[in-house]
Amino acid sequence: MVRPALVLILLTITAAALRLARSAITGWREQTAGKAYGLPSDRRRALLHGAGATGSGLCAAALLATLTTGSHTHSHTTSTTSATTTTTSPSAANPPRTTGQAAPPPAFSTIGHPAGGELLQGSLPTADGTLRAVRVWLPPQYAENHDRTRFPVVVLQAGSPGRTADTETPYVFDGFADAVRQHRAVPFVVIAPQSAPGTQRPCDLLAAAPEAVPDDAVLRTAVVARFRTLPAGPEGWQTLGVGPGAPCAAAAGLARPDLYGAAAAVSGTYDAPVLARTAAEGRPGPATPRLLLAAARSDPAGRDGARRLRDALRAAGGHAVGARVRTSEVVRDVQADQERVRLVRVAVQYLAEALPGALRRS
Repeated sequence: MVRPALVLILLTITAAALRLARSAITGWREQTAGKAYGLPSDRRRALLHGAGATGSGLCAAALLATLTTGSHTHSHTTSTTSATTTTTSPSAANPPRTTGQAAPPPAFSTIGHPAGGELLQGSLPTADGTLRAVRVWLPPQYAENHDRTRFPVVVLQAGSPGRTADTETPYVFDGFADAVRQHRAVPFVVIAPQSAPGTQRPCDLLAAAPEAVPDDAVLRTAVVARFRTLPAGPEGWQTLGVGPGAPCAAAAGLARPDLYGAAAAVSGTYDAPVLARTAAEGRPGPATPRLLLAAARSDPAGRDGARRLRDALRAAGGHAVGARVRTSEVVRDVQADQERVRLVRVAVQYLAEALPGALRRS
């Protein structure tokens, strides 16, 4: 907007200078011609017009210089800005990362309040870079204790591909809360990671490849950083599977005593020879594996399967030697839903008893 106005002024001054110069030259010539004929001469007007033309010319020259300099400066500034933008764009898009800077804990959002606790869900990366869902149930006591109290952890194993265990057995949190109310267990933080979506039988994968536990190092680190839990390891972390997830919990507990202090499998169907081999070839831990196999009295097939697995483990060698396997067949209730909750309560009580002595007191 300023530049066009200056150009217009320059043109006006230049035109005025030309007119004054022309008038001065014409007047000077007329006075010179009159002098030849003896006429009186007055050259003041010509001199004034000449002075005006000179002044106007100087103004025009100064204004032209200003416009030229401004154009050059603007071009230089634009070029410099463009170069600066080009140079700094990568830094703005990818700010430098401080060496050793810790990543922020993952975000979890509340999705419900089952059994008086709080159920949260978040996402964590897997080894191949994809995201998997993780659900965390905080017992009512978690909100009541605002101090530095840290809670033991139970990892729920899912037996269906691409699901979390609580979607298979939504009553499981009632079993945890019921065990605490009856003073049979301490409160646990419950972790329900999404099972691997790439196989139709996650428990078979876990039995064949014990390193495929869903609560890998990424999950454990994230949970400990975000929630008030005991450090990841067999002294404070256990595992549980109910129904479809029972074989997964048995495989995880038998093969990874370095991760879980104990495992409980409820109402499951087991491949006894495969799980016995998994236990024999499992990783060593600070203690021998501990496993509870629970089935209702009304489930004869479940009770028979638990006994066969117990006997197969007792006969296995390797790291299965000395494994402490217990069966529970006493739960009975006329209401099926209450029977399922009672089975979970028995499993939670067993896991609480497996904790170190100082952690067993509620």
